[in-house]
Amino acid sequence: MVKHSQLFIDSLVHPKKLAAYRLLSIGKIIQYVFLLIAVITIFSFIQFITGVSENSVDLVGLTEYVKDIQWLLYPFALILLTITSTVLLFIRISLYALVGIVLLKILKRRGEYRHMWRTAALAITWSTLLTVIFSIFNVPSSLSTIIGILITISILSLALTKYPKIPMK
Repeated sequence: MVKHSQLFIDSLVHPKKLAAYRLLSIGKIIQYVFLLIAVITIFSFIQFITGVSENSVDLVGLTEYVKDIQWLLYPFALILLTITSTVLLFIRISLYALVGIVLLKILKRRGEYRHMWRTAALAITWSTLLTVIFSIFNVPSSLSTIIGILITISILSLALTKYPKIPMK
C-alpha cells in the first residue's frame, strides 16, 4: 500500500503518477485530504492566535474580554476553522474534478468522475501549500487564488495525459 508521504512527494514532484493513483481506495485519498486540511487548519489557527493577541493590544476593553473568554474562544475557533477548511477543500476538489471531466472529454481519455476526484485531490497539494506560503508573505488573495487555480489545472492536465485513451471504433 502507498504511504501518505509517498502520495505527498508524488503530488509535488511527479504529476504524471497521479493518474495511476486514481485506482487507490477512496479511503486512502480522503485520509490524504484530511492531512492537507490539518495543515491548513493548524496554520490558520496559529494566525488566529497571533492575530488576536496583536490586534487586541490596541483596545484595552477587548483585551480584558478576550482574556476572560480565552478558554472558550480558542476551542471554538479551532473547530470552526476545521469545519470551514474541510467544506471548502472538498468543494474545491469536486469543482476541479468537474473541470477534469471536461478535459477528459476534450483529450478523448477514458475515466469516471470518481477517478477524476481522486486525481484532483492529489493535484490540489501545490495549491494548498502555496496558499499557506502566500498568506505568510501577504500576497493578495485574488492573485493567490488565480495562481492556485492555474497550477492545479496544469497538474491535472499533466496527469490526464496518462489516463487511457478511448478506443477508436
